[in-house]
Amino acid sequence: MKKETFITSTIILIIGGFLTKILGMTIKIVMTRIVGVDGIGLYMLIFPTFALFMTLSQLGFPVAISKLVSEDKHNNKNLVFSIIPFSLIINIILMFVIILLAPILANDLLKDPRCYYPILAIGLVLPFDSLSGILRGYFFGKQRMGPHVISNITEQITRLILITITIPTLLDKSLIYAVSGLILVNVVSELMSSLVLFLFLPKRFRIRKEDIKPDPVNVKAIFSISLPTTGGRIIGSIGYFLEPIVLTFVLLLVGYDNSYIVREYGIISGYVLPLLLLPSFFTNAISQALLPIVSKAYAKGDKKYIIKKIKQAIFFSMLIGIPVTIIFELIPAIPLKLIYNTTEGLSYIRFLAPICLIEYIQSPLSSSLDAIGESKINMNTSIIGVFIRTVGLFIFSLFKIGIWGLILGISVSCIYITWYNYKKLRELLK
Repeated sequence: MKKETFITSTIILIIGGFLTKILGMTIKIVMTRIVGVDGIGLYMLIFPTFALFMTLSQLGFPVAISKLVSEDKHNNKNLVFSIIPFSLIINIILMFVIILLAPILANDLLKDPRCYYPILAIGLVLPFDSLSGILRGYFFGKQRMGPHVISNITEQITRLILITITIPTLLDKSLIYAVSGLILVNVVSELMSSLVLFLFLPKRFRIRKEDIKPDPVNVKAIFSISLPTTGGRIIGSIGYFLEPIVLTFVLLLVGYDNSYIVREYGIISGYVLPLLLLPSFFTNAISQALLPIVSKAYAKGDKKYIIKKIKQAIFFSMLIGIPVTIIFELIPAIPLKLIYNTTEGLSYIRFLAPICLIEYIQSPLSSSLDAIGESKINMNTSIIGVFIRTVGLFIFSLFKIGIWGLILGISVSCIYITWYNYKKLRELLK
């Protein structure tokens, strides 16, 4: 029965991931064609800040809720409702932090005053994103993947409709309004996602007084899981947050103007990397399916079986990754033109395609380390990887090679992280 549930969940996640990816790419296409290269460049300049605050706002609560609900040892309703007040308090604090930091981020760090209002808009999105994340964690714990998939699809469709309807009007007023609008549509889309999840709650679902009152035991259990597991994500988000800041500082220092930086960074972050990482939905689904299998086998001490399953996961990742890499090497203009209606970034794609092939196997390796109780290795690897990427882009950019400093930093970091995780797994599974 568990095997059937696992297979069904995996299939649902793959199908849902594929549909979500298609909708996400459609949204990206619509965004690109409405706001243009400059708009995408400005959006991608502040997106690392957006990603960092989103990670801080969730603080690993969805993962903790999912794990504790799946154990079925607690009052599940109280688990969810105990943490919501803490989540709201954290998000209110983050909103004030954003208000205080917005002028510094826009003017001093990102060196573009146009970023000010889009950064302020981020604060309004955080509570809604955090709530939907907690609800998704509940359904993951119950092994009900359908509500998660449907809520994701609803969220993406809502975003697509709102962007199509509202952004052209905002763009007529100014590019700043349009980019702020791209951020703010997430308020409505996350709210719709939460409403869909509420609809999937059991028909006899009733909220009693004891369910709403925070239980110190449940709160402690949630934080004991959420804080360690979110460490690596926060480190990655901080590195992503620092990336455009460091890049802007160095390139301005060596003589490039701000318009070049915004444009080229927008091409890489808005076109090149999303296109190259298209197969990631498939490898992520494989990784999610791999984790419980490896965890169960490790508890039994069956290392040979674990190695076999890891090899299978890598094989299936390569089965998708290799053909895609060949396409990106030989005819990158076709998918780039088809999806984004542009041919900007062809040389970047050809260079990064083999690197991203290595990236595709990173996810199964990281998932396997989590499964055998070595999440600390993932966190340490994230720290080193962020350091290599940031220092690498700083040093390479000093050679006046433009945005190629960033590309080289990404490449060295990716190769190191994959090699290090593979090396550690081999040592642990001897």
